Amino acid sequence: MNLERVRKALEKLGLPGRDLYELPTSEKRFPDGCHYRIEISGVERPNVLEAVIKESEKRDMPVHRLISMVMGSTLLSEKELREFAQMAADAKMEVIVTPGPRPTWDVGRQIITSEGALSGLRHRGADQLAYVIADIMRAIDIGFRGFLVTDEGLLWVLNELKKMGEIPKDVVFKVSIFAGHGNPAGAKVLEMLGASTFNPVGDLTLPQLAAMRKVINIPMDIHVYLFDSFGGFVRFYECPEIIRVAAPCYFKIEPGPSVATLYKPWANPDHLAFLAREKVKYAEIIRDIVEKNYPEAKLSERGPSDLAIPKP
Repeated sequence: MNLERVRKALEKLGLPGRDLYELPTSEKRFPDGCHYRIEISGVERPNVLEAVIKESEKRDMPVHRLISMVMGSTLLSEKELREFAQMAADAKMEVIVTPGPRPTWDVGRQIITSEGALSGLRHRGADQLAYVIADIMRAIDIGFRGFLVTDEGLLWVLNELKKMGEIPKDVVFKVSIFAGHGNPAGAKVLEMLGASTFNPVGDLTLPQLAAMRKVINIPMDIHVYLFDSFGGFVRFYECPEIIRVAAPCYFKIEPGPSVATLYKPWANPDHLAFLAREKVKYAEIIRDIVEKNYPEAKLSERGPSDLAIPKP
């Protein structure tokens, strides 16, 4: 098969026929006209959120989004969830809740085998879909408006429920890195299914990010510091170019040994609070690098109106 014929066929579908090595500048922006925002992951409990808020104020460093309750929102009491929602609302921070029910909670054990894990974090059976949706609705009733999704089938169901009025229209869905997407076609499918924002795999090159940006309008959530278990890379000095080719984008900062060990219900909350403060410091460093090397790039102010801020 002639490769050029394949590339032309992809272009007829509206996809790039190759990664964009010319690195075109993205003209797309957030609704406030800005290029990039900051996401802090692993904000598991109210005390960790308190640490983020105080460090953000201390450094005058906006934090726009929190990936929270990675341990599973099921494991927080309604009192804890209400306190969390109120604190985030007061600080004008978006919260993306990680619902509890997931393949690793299920009695099926394929997912924990080395080869079975390659099948991905999709929910197993109709009951599991019902469980995770119930957990999402529990959090919605408390006031949360953003949720993490790893399963394309679940993403489709949730957006259909929005159309039916079972889920409020202002609820947003972020697709996780664990969904494993890293090419323009996959990115386009997620947007078509109703993803509000999506996290591609972490090790993509600038031409690969540019190729995805060409075909989608939703924000991309890009790891610039990632767990050792995922490769342990730090891309701070690439941030100006990532912004230029991939805007609008969130920068994700997740240092640590592994997500599987760090975000557990028995993890030391004081250690998580320490890491949260460090992540805000790293965000400040990233902002400084961007300002010196791509001064045209605009960072959103605190609490832009399009964020899925809780409504407790």
